[in-house]
Amino acid sequence: MDLEKLRKTAAEIVSRDDVKYLIGWRPGSFGYRVSPCFVQDAAGAEELIFSPLCASNLATYLTLVEKLPVPRGEEPDRRKVALLVKGCDSRAVVQLLVEKGIEREQVILVGLPCRGVVDLNLLQQKYPEGLEKGELSWQEGGFQLIRNGETATIPREEILAEKCRLCRYPNPVLSDVTIGDPVEPWETEADRGVEELEQKSVEERWDYWEEQFSKCIRCYSCRNACPLCYCDDCILDRLNPIWINRAVNFSENTAFHLARAFHLGGRCAECGECERACPMNIPLGKLNRKLAKEVREKYGYEAGVDPEAKPFLASYNPNDPEEFIL
Repeated sequence: MDLEKLRKTAAEIVSRDDVKYLIGWRPGSFGYRVSPCFVQDAAGAEELIFSPLCASNLATYLTLVEKLPVPRGEEPDRRKVALLVKGCDSRAVVQLLVEKGIEREQVILVGLPCRGVVDLNLLQQKYPEGLEKGELSWQEGGFQLIRNGETATIPREEILAEKCRLCRYPNPVLSDVTIGDPVEPWETEADRGVEELEQKSVEERWDYWEEQFSKCIRCYSCRNACPLCYCDDCILDRLNPIWINRAVNFSENTAFHLARAFHLGGRCAECGECERACPMNIPLGKLNRKLAKEVREKYGYEAGVDPEAKPFLASYNPNDPEEFIL
């Protein structure tokens, strides 16, 4: 990754009069932490980084930050927002465009071909995190870790995030400018997590999800981290009528997660943010990828790859298969 070119490009973008700020990543305060940052001037661009630690999907901020109510008497700021995007991040942006959640002229996309980010939990298991900042970079066949003045080489398969093992779009599907050479898409692994669930009986699946959903503390981190959960009025928050009670138990937790999963059917960009954000390590990715697989295989629809496409539920085709309808 040519950081000098990235920072120079970012500085040029934020110096424009029609740009409000650029959203990217910068080093965190300790260990392997990486933090989202809002760059408003050329000097701030010098903090930007892009490394295998930059797992978070910044597309979430396009609807979290940009749709706050405007104070009375003030005019909305119509300037553009620039955003650094990996392949999966760009899919989320494309899906937002398809759904009219954002407008194309609102955003400037800086594409970053990605060779895969790491699973922080796997990295911490192998190299426990300390207070000193660590640096991780890509190298042929794996990653290079620098911490405490020492350098270690880590094979790719040992710490690669699951979403990257399954990634079909390592290059941004939409961008205004791209930093770096395109990445050669790798042969994706079979989705063993989904396959294992498909091989279970209905009773076994129920037992599996009962164990998983019973761990949920209803913190809503999965919903808040998801770039496609941007409804102003979420049905899961309604009090009159109450669709889902606030009680933290298996029944209410199951209703919450299934409602969210079906809301993402044909919309999920498979960025893995829900699972990454979950403090209870619930494998939400399996649930969302299963629905994405069904939509892809039964209807030939894939979310976030074509900005000119219609939303899945608006793309009715009279020749769609109906054999599964009772």
